[in-house]
Amino acid sequence: MSFESIAPGIKAGILAEALPYIRRFQGKTLVIKYGGNAMTEEHLKQRFAPDVVLLKLVGMNVVVVHGGGPQIEHLLTRVGKKGEFVQGMRVTDAETMEVVEMVLGGQVNKDVVNLINQAGGKAVGLTGKDGNFIRAKKLMLPNKDNPGDLIDVGLVGDITSIDPSLIGLLDSGAFIPVIAPIGVGKDGETYNINADVVAGKIAEVLKAEKLVLLTNTPGVLDKAGNLLTGITPKEIDAMVADGTLSGGMLPKISSALDAARNGVKSVHIIDGRVEHALLLEILTDHGVGTMIKSH
Repeated sequence: MSFESIAPGIKAGILAEALPYIRRFQGKTLVIKYGGNAMTEEHLKQRFAPDVVLLKLVGMNVVVVHGGGPQIEHLLTRVGKKGEFVQGMRVTDAETMEVVEMVLGGQVNKDVVNLINQAGGKAVGLTGKDGNFIRAKKLMLPNKDNPGDLIDVGLVGDITSIDPSLIGLLDSGAFIPVIAPIGVGKDGETYNINADVVAGKIAEVLKAEKLVLLTNTPGVLDKAGNLLTGITPKEIDAMVADGTLSGGMLPKISSALDAARNGVKSVHIIDGRVEHALLLEILTDHGVGTMIKSH
């Protein structure tokens, strides 16, 4: 069903329902991690951009951080390389890093910027190298099988600092920053950083009202596969400990938890396969995922 086919009375009800949320979040910062199906399926891409523009128009400071896993995978396959992951993190040698930077900082970033601009917004694309605003060092992963041991996953970055001034400048000028998750080391080296981690840290530094992570799942599911709509950091710790949450969900959950514990009022893990998922989650009583409250 399209919005055009909805009866006028119902449309008015939808707009009235949105009003208290618009009032509450006006002037507040929303950090949106954009990835998964929402980024690869044409009809969802076409819905995402107008939603972002609408949130900006009603007075919210919107910051978009994008991933690009499928696009990186596609180009790696074309150059004859196979992607490898450890604990949800992409193993990144020098050649892979070149592909990652080309895809994230070039193709994907400009695609997202273009989508938002075509929808009537003013988007500006950035990587962490612009103004050196995402500083990083080499990430070493703890070895679960051999505690005390560290796993080297190549040119994968661990964020050391984020300078929010560039984002603040763009926000105040009615621009929408679109950020590729690439960081820079102290000697100018380029690091691939998990997009969920970048979104979480940016949300913390900006003291965001909300961090919204678009995923390919309905949200956080319990062992029986049921959606958990509201959940506390403590409950999540228990689910990681008993193995309910694993794989690609781990970086998502850990950045969500860090953000919730460090000043972000609420974190939403939502289903990017639902049309207008962003608007449903932020501007209506009817959420489409899991909300993690900061306390």
